[in-house]
Amino acid sequence: RGFESFVGLYPVPTRHGMTAGEIARHVRRAHDIDVDLDVIPMEGWTRAMWWDETDLPWIPPSPNMPTLQTAIVYPGGCLIEATSLSEGRGTTTPFELVGAPGIDGAVVANDLRDRHLPGCVLRPVTFEPRFQKHAGVPCGGVFVHVTDRDVFDALRTYTHLIDAVRRRFPESFAWRGEAYEFVRDVPAIDLLSGSSRLRHAIESGGDIDDALRDDFSRRFLVEREADLIYP
Repeated sequence: RGFESFVGLYPVPTRHGMTAGEIARHVRRAHDIDVDLDVIPMEGWTRAMWWDETDLPWIPPSPNMPTLQTAIVYPGGCLIEATSLSEGRGTTTPFELVGAPGIDGAVVANDLRDRHLPGCVLRPVTFEPRFQKHAGVPCGGVFVHVTDRDVFDALRTYTHLIDAVRRRFPESFAWRGEAYEFVRDVPAIDLLSGSSRLRHAIESGGDIDDALRDDFSRRFLVEREADLIYP
């Protein structure tokens, strides 16, 4: 297993993702970068494999990514960082827990149940973060239980979660106003979602699923084909 397997093996299936080696190949080609690049392919890995199917030990890449379960929800859970809601930092299950003071988790869970989000159950909870957002303050919210990881859509689930909280408990919700990743002139939610489209849909009460449809993503899946290494 070469360098590629060390830095590029994704913790969840990368049907729509790329390994570090594939990204390097794509960047070199797409931006016409004149650099020698050799990627040593992994052996025995396919794009549909989950981390626990590789027989490799899970090594947390961050204190807030303690388990594979965290990685499964993180592609959507990271959006919570762009809000005033706690993303569960300061608990033992970051990103699976979401909430804030003044929220009734049962109301949010019932709203989300009516949206028929596949592969998950959202359970109302009360939790108290030990540090970061709302440290030491009881928070109402939901726990995202993934029941079928093959159909669970993290981005869609957490976008609907944000929308439900904002609709039901607007006094407990706000977009992050301070700098995010050293960027001050672009809202954090726009940085994380790639544009202002998602934020505008949530703020206007628009169609969340329509906002999640992205022509750029579909074009990219075609453009990247030449740079993929693994089936």
